[in-house]
Amino acid sequence: MIIEIGHFSVVVAWVLSLLGIGSALAALRSRNPDWVRVGRIAVTAIFLLLFVGMASLVYSFLTRDFSVLYVANNSNSKLPFFYTVAAVWGGHEGSLLLWAFILSAFSTLAVWLHWRTQPTIMPYLIAVESGVMLGFLSLIVFLSSPFARLVPTPADGKDLNPLLQDPAMVMHPPMLYMGYVGFSIPFAFAMAALFSGRLGEEWIKVTQRWTIFAWLCLTTGILLGGYWAYYELGWGGYWGWDPVENASFMPWLVGTAYLHSVLVQEKRKMFKVWNLLLIIITFSLSLIGTFLVRSGVLTSVHTFATDPERGLYILLFITTVIGIAFGALIFQSKKLKSQIEMDSFISRESVFLFNNLFFLVAAATVFLGTLYPLMVETLQGGKVTVGPPYYNAVFMPIALGLLFLMGVGPYIPWRKASTSMLKKNFLVPTIVGVVTTILLWLTGIHSLYALSGGFVVGFSASAIFLDFGKISKLYANREHVNLLQGFFKAFSANQRRYSSLITHIGVLVLVVGIIASTIYQTEKVVSMRVGDTFSIADYDMKLLNIHEVKGTNWTAQEGVFQVTRENEEITKLRPQKRVYTASQSPTTESAIYAINMGHIFLTMPDVSPDGVAVARGVINPLILWVWGGGGIMGLGVLLNIFRPRRREE
Repeated sequence: MIIEIGHFSVVVAWVLSLLGIGSALAALRSRNPDWVRVGRIAVTAIFLLLFVGMASLVYSFLTRDFSVLYVANNSNSKLPFFYTVAAVWGGHEGSLLLWAFILSAFSTLAVWLHWRTQPTIMPYLIAVESGVMLGFLSLIVFLSSPFARLVPTPADGKDLNPLLQDPAMVMHPPMLYMGYVGFSIPFAFAMAALFSGRLGEEWIKVTQRWTIFAWLCLTTGILLGGYWAYYELGWGGYWGWDPVENASFMPWLVGTAYLHSVLVQEKRKMFKVWNLLLIIITFSLSLIGTFLVRSGVLTSVHTFATDPERGLYILLFITTVIGIAFGALIFQSKKLKSQIEMDSFISRESVFLFNNLFFLVAAATVFLGTLYPLMVETLQGGKVTVGPPYYNAVFMPIALGLLFLMGVGPYIPWRKASTSMLKKNFLVPTIVGVVTTILLWLTGIHSLYALSGGFVVGFSASAIFLDFGKISKLYANREHVNLLQGFFKAFSANQRRYSSLITHIGVLVLVVGIIASTIYQTEKVVSMRVGDTFSIADYDMKLLNIHEVKGTNWTAQEGVFQVTRENEEITKLRPQKRVYTASQSPTTESAIYAINMGHIFLTMPDVSPDGVAVARGVINPLILWVWGGGGIMGLGVLLNIFRPRRREE
């Protein structure tokens, strides 16, 4: 009965999404504000109804109601409580319901938050958000319902995919969806600007925090996915250019370009068409990401749905959204022509332009590499694989260019830069970059990418810290305080700028971690028996014993490895080869020890009946910088979101 209540709630929400569109259109036609209020009520009611729908599904999972097909396919009576809740979005139907629920929450918040300040564009906002909602609810109601019953009721469920039974995967999908859906708000405001003809900078200022929040969620989701892949899949890496990883990376790239580009419109009233184009592409790529993951067109460890028929609907829906958005942009393009032209290519506007081009080329590279194999398979029936060599060869130079521009952009003036100014601001960073490169060479690092990375990291980091030093000294002298207090006063006076620079520092830390752990990773795979030892880098690993252990819903062969360096024990690592009871699916559980900001990573992919174990050891130097850099980036974004509101904002 509970699941039927949830189903009924979602159906009513679908009807209300039609009402939301209709009332918004009626408000625009009649200019009667009562219709806008009806739209607001519809949007709010959709949120409440989808909350009931989600709650009913969660209840069905927690009560082990295997008469519900989706529950039976994605859980089991022995599944731990934590993963039972996460199983709600562990499959195709439930994840779509989560997508729609988050969209309803964000839509409701946006409507109530901007109700008084944005009365003119409110009907457009309600219409766009209700339109997107209608598209997803139609999919859920007619093609992908998580509320269908199963007759006869099985005694137990099939269990959740073992790879999803992990803490990182509990939060990874919701964070990704919050990022995808979060971009729907600036997209809706952009559409409202196009439809209403209010093409100034207001929509950008209103959605600034929404955009940053969506970017933070998407970034966090990507990093969580990388962390999960790192230790759960047993290969010791965090990014494999998997098509589904790329699906989340593409909107991130274009969304990051948009975050930078809006600054030019705010300051110089340029890039109006460009910014509208970027946010349309960003949200379109968010929808395409959902299509790639949920349609079944891709084969990946991440694609937990194989549903080409429903994928056709999603493809038609995406085509409709993109067609309407680009149609509106083309229709209004004449009104969007800026009267201000770029004064010089040696200016901040120019740097932002190149920054955007680099991001778009990167996104196009990933897009082509992800979809080209699909096109070949569709048109010619053959199989083509595009792997890391393609991405690394194309992407690394682009990434280095972006890092260099990151050190230039904040310190080059708007309009035009003089030679003396360039020398004043960039001589020291250039020297630091060159010295860093030489030091890396002298320490035995001769990889071109590592040396290039060392230069741009040294250049950009020194530019940022020199800026911090100068502004701290300025405020310290003016306020008669010490340098640290001067820094905090400067930070408080311009929190938006300096929180962005903190995010840039996080990026640099992350890049150092990526370069070190990618280029200087050491790996060794051996077959061994109890008592055998193998060496990797400076470490010796001795297999002490193999024994059986049991969990709530799995059994495992666990190896105990003694790790020593120069005959001194460092730790004992316990990798496992698990088999989940219900599905009989095997997984490899890694054992990790953190040392010198890096990891000793050990897995035991196989254990034969005669006691021979396959052990795989990996030394990942500075890999903790990857996650640490992500944390610093998140701190910078949070400081940006929660900065004091100024009058001009």
